[in-house]
Amino acid sequence: MPTAAEELLSLSHKLLEAIDAGNWNAYAELCDPSISCFEPEALGQQVVGLPFHKFYFDLPRGNSPKLSTIASPAVRVMGEAAVVTYVRVVQKLDGSGNPVSVAAHETRVWQKTPAGWKHVHFHRSPVA
Repeated sequence: MPTAAEELLSLSHKLLEAIDAGNWNAYAELCDPSISCFEPEALGQQVVGLPFHKFYFDLPRGNSPKLSTIASPAVRVMGEAAVVTYVRVVQKLDGSGNPVSVAAHETRVWQKTPAGWKHVHFHRSPVA
């Protein structure tokens, strides 16, 4: 049986896979409906709820592949809550079709519920 830390790292991988694939149902299943975040798309504001994120999932998806890799992960479990931190490296194609990689620092907060771990908050900022 996996430890809580192993389970949370696996869930974080699944979350990024859902984002990369544009799989809204998989993403929403992992998240609490009241998820909050600070991310560049929110322009410095804290956003609460899934509708803000659904907007991006609903945009037309091209055929451009995208792959997220979790680098330097750390997991801290504190009873019914946990924090997963890592550097997310995303491989994708730029506007000219050339491969590029971008990186961001991500902190994901998870809460243990009767239905399992739910993603309740995150903070993402670009690596300078």
